[in-house]
Amino acid sequence: MTRHLTILGLESSCDDTAAAIVRQTEEGTPEILSSIVYGQTDLHADFGGVVPEIAARAHAEKLDLAVFEALTAAQVNLTELDAIAVTAGPGLIGGVLSGVMCAKGLCAATGLPLIGVNHLAGHALTPRLTDGVAFPYLMLLVSGGHCQYLIARGPEEFSRLGGTIDDAPGEAFDKTARLLGLAQPGGPAVEAEARNGDPTRFRFPRPLLDRPDCNLSFSGLKTAVLRARDQVVAEKGGLTRQDRADLCAGFQQAVSDTLTEKTRRAISLYMGENPTEPVVAVAGGVAANGTIRAALRALCEETGARFLAPPLALCTDNAAMIAYAGLERFRAGARDGMELAARPRWPLDKTSPALLGSGKKGAKA
Repeated sequence: MTRHLTILGLESSCDDTAAAIVRQTEEGTPEILSSIVYGQTDLHADFGGVVPEIAARAHAEKLDLAVFEALTAAQVNLTELDAIAVTAGPGLIGGVLSGVMCAKGLCAATGLPLIGVNHLAGHALTPRLTDGVAFPYLMLLVSGGHCQYLIARGPEEFSRLGGTIDDAPGEAFDKTARLLGLAQPGGPAVEAEARNGDPTRFRFPRPLLDRPDCNLSFSGLKTAVLRARDQVVAEKGGLTRQDRADLCAGFQQAVSDTLTEKTRRAISLYMGENPTEPVVAVAGGVAANGTIRAALRALCEETGARFLAPPLALCTDNAAMIAYAGLERFRAGARDGMELAARPRWPLDKTSPALLGSGKKGAKA
């Protein structure tokens, strides 16, 4: 009889409360049996962004419901699970702690092994969940809180080639949306407006393209949008719908161009290692942006690498990726005890110097 592993995953690092069941046989492909996500957009709508205390309370209220729904949808009992995986960081500490404590409670009650998962590893391993990609592959992790180029060499072995030194792209999308009076989350709102805009009307900077490395910066781009907006308001007394669409289109194009050029450099470094079947994957919330996806796909066709982007539902935060990352750790023999701690900071590459500095709690990224 073929041995299979069934893992319950929990995710609560930001503003999505999620639970999922993933199953994999020894030699088969992983299967997502269920994936439940409770969003919090309405709870934070009046504040222009995620409020950590509100998010933590909502996670505490919804985690048990998400687990029940995931088990029910998968038609799996707790007794049929092999382990429970949970995001242990990085993220908003209140939310991470909510998930970790829920997982510990379940493990204490059932005797199941506890597996702590790095949220970023969940994103970075998604290509293996969806497409069974072999190591090593190049991963662009691009989301609201993070942006990194990583060579994934193993389930817990990542080499960072570069990343953002300030705002992540998703954060810049959110801030741009606020500047222009658009709804949150900003990524989908800006993209929707940009469809009717002229990306050439406002010539925004492409930050750090004068440097040969793979590092990125988006805080200055956000400031450039602010100045362009203020100039239009001063000249016209306000913004028309077309002005706003053009600002969004110009901003989005600048982000896309910057990511494309920096990805070109990351691909060059990755190809220097002569991978047998080169794969460039993208994951994280910003990976759902159609303009950015199209530009990266064209770049991969040009450079001879296979382009891979997960389904949109697996781009944003979800527990299926956490369950799968936990499954990979479980297969490798990893186990965590009740001393597992929630971590606000947890870099994937533990050898490279921190991009965003560090403090008493460790490197930020």
